[in-house]
Amino acid sequence: MAIIETENLCKQYGKTQALHFVNLKINEGKIVGLLGPNGSGKTTLIKIINNILQPTSGSILIDGIEPGIKSKEIISYLPDCNFLNEEMKISSIINYFKDFFKNFDLNKCYYLLSQMNVRTDVKLKTLSKGNKERVQLALILSRDAKIYVLDEPIAGVDPINRDFILKLIIENYNPDSTLLISTHLIQDIESILDEVIFINEGSIILHEDAEKLRSEKNMSINDIFKEELQCLVNL
Repeated sequence: MAIIETENLCKQYGKTQALHFVNLKINEGKIVGLLGPNGSGKTTLIKIINNILQPTSGSILIDGIEPGIKSKEIISYLPDCNFLNEEMKISSIINYFKDFFKNFDLNKCYYLLSQMNVRTDVKLKTLSKGNKERVQLALILSRDAKIYVLDEPIAGVDPINRDFILKLIIENYNPDSTLLISTHLIQDIESILDEVIFINEGSIILHEDAEKLRSEKNMSINDIFKEELQCLVNL
């Protein structure tokens, strides 16, 4: 069953077409990579999924309903920027999430932060940029959601720690749910993906099973993406 479904989805900012007739069906229980260069439309699509932006035209359904209050209850969303109050202590932020989200697991959040060596008795503003991102990730993963949407979760992580963060994500999200990960760092993330969606200039280039694609092309997902982009340039 499709947990996220779009039909002819378009988003326009003035004369700029951010999304161009996007048709997608993303099924339950899959780890899906939304892959494309910066400015390709990934974040716009994610914001529409999370009811932060409204499409110019077309339609989108989340678990069979239009984006809104009900869909937000089943989506755990990690944006590509800091969304937390810098003046709050980490422990207070955790308690805020516990009060706000019925599906939030307090103990799991403390466990994840301990695994990432992040203190909870200090204000967020005292942490490094990397540790602030780890706090956000721990909060998002501590919800028992149907859909996890992570926008560039490893973009600010140094190469040495990327494998650790990805391992943490895979081991701690609900495996029965759908995990949608947006990134331009394809090489770092392709090993964990069940499906890949290539997006460029607001259009879906390809949506395919990752293993099938690698087998058919005898190439890495990263190299396949580069090849697809080059084909578009040569048209």
